[in-house]
Amino acid sequence: MGGKISPSVMCADFRHLEENIKILEKARVEYLHFDIMDGSFVPNFTLGPDLMKSVREITDIPFDVHLMVQHPENHIALFDLKPGDIVSVHQESTVHLQRTLQKIKDSGARPAVALNPATPIYSIEDVLDDVNAVLIMTVNPGFAGQKLVPATLKKIAKMKRYLVENGYGHIEIEVDGNVSYENARKMRKAGADIFVAGTSSLFIKGINLLDSALELRRCII
Repeated sequence: MGGKISPSVMCADFRHLEENIKILEKARVEYLHFDIMDGSFVPNFTLGPDLMKSVREITDIPFDVHLMVQHPENHIALFDLKPGDIVSVHQESTVHLQRTLQKIKDSGARPAVALNPATPIYSIEDVLDDVNAVLIMTVNPGFAGQKLVPATLKKIAKMKRYLVENGYGHIEIEVDGNVSYENARKMRKAGADIFVAGTSSLFIKGINLLDSALELRRCII
């Protein structure tokens, strides 16, 4: 089975958002990625539950919600989560990680834990029974268009080995940050399963969105 594509909605053309989403449906992307930032955990503000609600009205594509917020357990109820959605919270963002993951599960969504580039993989070993995916940040979170942190490629491979060797091979590895065509191939080879795609591969000015999505698909088969 090939990798899965999760286009970053914050990188889409908001003047033509519905048109963009219909093209992504045609490309059969598996998720739509929503970056929720609070200006505290990361130095930026983006998106929110009202936009997500509007997008629900125009597509059945499952959502991939990345909560880059302090104390995410206080905000989960704001989002109209559905079965099949993924919700990622950062290991670094809460002192009650397991409780937060359980809240996501209780909402019907699939819980995931995110790791910043400098956060070691062993920091989540005690919550692996509570997650469906691990999101490895391949850039420091907060802004689109950043360069890949090279060490994160080794981190993907290390995480893959750790999961398989410890009986968690069913947990998917998601990657987010500078997922260009070239990097996507490297990430896939290292063991990544879900690819958050933004300005490095999908939403490139002057390039047809459907063509970009199909090219990325070829890179992660």
